[in-house]
Amino acid sequence: MAKSFVPDRNRRFTGKPQPASPFRINDQIRIPEVRLVGDNLEELSEVVGKTVESGVFPTKTLQEWAKLMELDLVEISPNAIPPVVRITDFKKFLYDRKKKEKELKAKAAKTVVKEIRFGPNTDDHDFEFKTRHAQKFLEEGAKVRAYVQFRGRAIVFKERGELLLLRFLKELDEFGAAEALPKLEGRKMAVIIAPKKKK
Repeated sequence: MAKSFVPDRNRRFTGKPQPASPFRINDQIRIPEVRLVGDNLEELSEVVGKTVESGVFPTKTLQEWAKLMELDLVEISPNAIPPVVRITDFKKFLYDRKKKEKELKAKAAKTVVKEIRFGPNTDDHDFEFKTRHAQKFLEEGAKVRAYVQFRGRAIVFKERGELLLLRFLKELDEFGAAEALPKLEGRKMAVIIAPKKKK
């Protein structure tokens, strides 16, 4: 039993592939022709001794050029016809890609929505206090969801709630814009204000 187990383990160990990557590089690219792109074609032209521009080339030629430059041939768009490649440092390429993905995720995660609640009979002092808060949120890049809560019979004052929210929008006009007009949702009338882009 032990004898048949050992070779299996060895084979699995010695044949262990490198961490899987979604990109084919160098000899893994077996299609005969590919499209070369990149911002280092001037440098490549100097190394190979002739002008190289973006275009379709035999894969073998580009693999040789990548070796001359001590870089990798990386397939960046495998589904294009022909697939698109660039000559670059593969580790740096992966690092830059991860960095871009991180930045995009961070931007997507930054959309914060802050809530501000009013009653239909909110007095001027309370209104101004809440407007200042909303202004601060918008300046920080957050969205503001303002709503008037109607309790019990207060629903008859929905026009008053709408006027209050329209006044609120007017006060914040310099800092944000409503995504839509105030809308009644059950016993709440709400509006969402998005911050204005800084010039």
